[in-house]
Amino acid sequence: MQIDLSPTSWGRVVAVTVAGTVVCIAAAFFVDSFNFPYLSPEALWRAQLTDLLLPLVLASSFFFFLMWKMRQLAIAQKALAIVAATDSLTAVFNRGAFSMLVEAYLEQARGHSVVNAGALLIVDADHFKSVNDHLGHDCGDQALKLIARTIQDQLHGADIVGRIGGEEFAVFLPGADRSQSWSVAEAIRRHIREAEFSPGGRPCPLSVSIGGVAFSGPTTYAEIFVVADKHLYRAKSNGRDQVSFEAALPGNPPGGRLMTVH
Repeated sequence: MQIDLSPTSWGRVVAVTVAGTVVCIAAAFFVDSFNFPYLSPEALWRAQLTDLLLPLVLASSFFFFLMWKMRQLAIAQKALAIVAATDSLTAVFNRGAFSMLVEAYLEQARGHSVVNAGALLIVDADHFKSVNDHLGHDCGDQALKLIARTIQDQLHGADIVGRIGGEEFAVFLPGADRSQSWSVAEAIRRHIREAEFSPGGRPCPLSVSIGGVAFSGPTTYAEIFVVADKHLYRAKSNGRDQVSFEAALPGNPPGGRLMTVH
């Protein structure tokens, strides 16, 4: 059985407490051992008992308190890191965290540590300004939460989603081929279109436009973002509530093969 020794685990607290206490007891016996030959049996017994109990009480208390505080600090740092990387409204990654994670994946892909393929989707809510203007910003916030949840429901495994603008989301599908990524994009569009959103009992249909690009080969986040954003603009220009998607063939940069779905 493997013990969890991560900074936030109790296993680390116990392990360091035990190890530190044992070291202190051993040190006490070693230092006092030079006096042992000159002690009477009764004095020797008292000295050895002192060498055992004093570090056992003091050292164990010190190490336990120290590691408990360090565990609390690690938990707090982890919570702060999550807060710093999360959009407070929709609970998905914020723009900075999303782009950092995608760049990290693409860098690993260039080093052949992971599959050098995947897709980027940009999802933008249609006519969102009218939702805020006619229903209020509270209803707009509820719509964004619904869109974020619906996107997350269509994702699997290592797929990630982030909010990169007011009503704009991005989805990264590591390792997905062009067929899989197009299917995810279309599922997101369809499920948001079918979602029930009736603030105050008034039905308010939602829809999104999606621009996407699938890649196979070395690329950067900036390169695939430009292509996906171009297709988002195309989906908006062609009437919204649709997917405009480009699949770059292996060895070719994004800009080659195009699939547009209405």
